[in-house]
Amino acid sequence: MDKILGPYRLIRLLHAGNSSQIWEASEGAAGPRVAVKILKPDMRDDKAELAIFKNEFEVGLQLVHPNIIKMHKLDLEAKAPYMSMELFSQMSIKQALRQGTDSIAYMLDKIIVRATEGLSYMHSKGFVHCDVKPDNFLVSAEGDVRLIDFAISQKMKTGLAKLFSGKVKNVQGTMSYMSPEQIKGQTLDQRADVYSFGCTLFEMVSGKPPYTGSSPNELLNKHISAAIPSPQVANENVSNEFTSLLKSLLAKKPEDRLPSMWEVLKQIRVVRIFKKPPRIPTTSIFGDKGEKDKDE
Repeated sequence: MDKILGPYRLIRLLHAGNSSQIWEASEGAAGPRVAVKILKPDMRDDKAELAIFKNEFEVGLQLVHPNIIKMHKLDLEAKAPYMSMELFSQMSIKQALRQGTDSIAYMLDKIIVRATEGLSYMHSKGFVHCDVKPDNFLVSAEGDVRLIDFAISQKMKTGLAKLFSGKVKNVQGTMSYMSPEQIKGQTLDQRADVYSFGCTLFEMVSGKPPYTGSSPNELLNKHISAAIPSPQVANENVSNEFTSLLKSLLAKKPEDRLPSMWEVLKQIRVVRIFKKPPRIPTTSIFGDKGEKDKDE
């Protein structure tokens, strides 16, 4: 790939996905650093991929919040269609959890509050994220958080549009975190994200999503009908009150869940996550920067 794309000089590859790559870049030779997401060559003439790419940028552009990644520029006419955005930590919550739940447990209360605030703001602007999962929250050594990836996010339907909307034929999402109504192709509101956030929190304290399956159908059916598991089976230090909160997020019926992320936030602020405060790891997963911040 050429090292120059539009006004940006590509510096290093940060992440490669199925349809795109994310690069660290600078504006000109010595300008501010940004992240640039670039469609892969075999996706650049795919109208569906271009539409998803455009949706991600346009939704993100409307969300101005300290816990949501900031969008800068979109160019679909470039030799390689790209969008640029705020450069933040490379570490997602999913990547952190691969090092064990203890890697971020000591600052999990801060992380969860900031993640909840970001989602609550997104909902206040009338959008459902539709793909809430540990992969889509970036986290720094200080516990700062950015919500990312609005590729399949959608505007909430209200009034007659909601009443007369039919079932979705092409259901999108990540199976380990999808709400029952999302799986069924029903109209989604903020409560679908509340469920997915419950799955995310479950994984953040237990190290794994609430449901697993030997096949996609088995996994999806568990979301729809299986009993809600307890995170205390995997982590006995999880408090009883946090376990109860998770159950209220993971209710099968939307009307049985906490109705909004604002209500989740109010609960999160008063509920203990752990019975005993987790220790700060002797080695930070964030490398030298994490070690420096911890010492300070």
